[in-house]
Parts: sequence; structure tokens; C-alpha cells
Amino acid sequence: MNRSNVFRLYSRFRDGRELTENDERIGRPKSTRTTVNIAAVVDLLKNDGRIASRMTAESLNAPKTLVFRILKEDLGKRKLCVGFVPHFLAPELREDRVISCQDIIAMADADKIFVNKIITGDETWCFAHDPETKRQSSEWVGEVSPRPKKLKFQRSHIKKMLTDFSTVKS
Repeated sequence: MNRSNVFRLYSRFRDGRELTENDERIGRPKSTRTTVNIAAVVDLLKNDGRIASRMTAESLNAPKTLVFRILKEDLGKRKLCVGFVPHFLAPELREDRVISCQDIIAMADADKIFVNKIITGDETWCFAHDPETKRQSSEWVGEVSPRPKKLKFQRSHIKKMLTDFSTVKS
């Protein structure tokens, strides 16, 4: 302790002070990590598990570091990017593929030399919109929760398979 602090404490004790702790200061509190803020963060996570800590901080009008500390220490959360899994063909898409194949078989049955006219064939998926990135689909999960999964090739719920056959005109 330096000399000036000793003199300051001596004058305070001389004036009747009995405690050595500092007086409360006015202004911003050291921490706004209250049960109200923790409950607000929990509510925001229930509505959207993908919400960014920055957006949570803006909605609570609190610092990002506070929200991050609430998420990590109080709620035990961690943010994980999804893990991509191999392509999965949904039942509706499987049915679409069967119908397309049945149409081709019907065309081949109607025209006996149809198969001889085919030069090349190709099929491709047409997506309604671009997929979200791995980072965009990251979400807050508990410490022991498994990594969320997302299909690697599933870019949209709205997609169609286009099949094209080039044939020779006879």
C-alpha cells in the first residue's frame, strides 16, 4: 500500500469509518448478469437456436461479452456448425424419380425403336434457392448435445429433377 492510501484510510477511520471495503459507486454496475437477463436469453434461444450472440445482445441492449458469458457459463451452451451427412433422397423425391422412369418406359413401349434413337441422356437437380452455409446453420446446443446434422446435397426443399434425352429424328 502506498503512502497516500495510508493517509486517506487514516483520515476515514479518524472520521468514524469502521469498514475497509470501498463505498458503492454510482454509475453503470459491474455486471448486468441478472436472472432477468438470463431468462431473456433462454427465451430467445427457445425461439431460435441459431440466433447470434450479437443479435441477442442488441435485443437485450447489453454488451456482447455479457451475452456470451451467459450462454457459456450460466447456460452451458456452445455453438456448433452442422455436420454434413451424405445425400438423402426424401420419399417424395423417390416417387418423382419413379414416375419419371415410368414415363420413359411408356415412351419406349409406344415407340419400339425409341431406345435406338437415344444419343445421350442426362439428369440434374434444379434448386429453388441457394443453400445456407455451414456457418449460417450453426446453432447453440448444450455441452453434451450431439452435433446437429444437415444433408450435404440437399440444397432446398423445392427442387425438381430434369431429365433430358437427345434423340435422332427419323
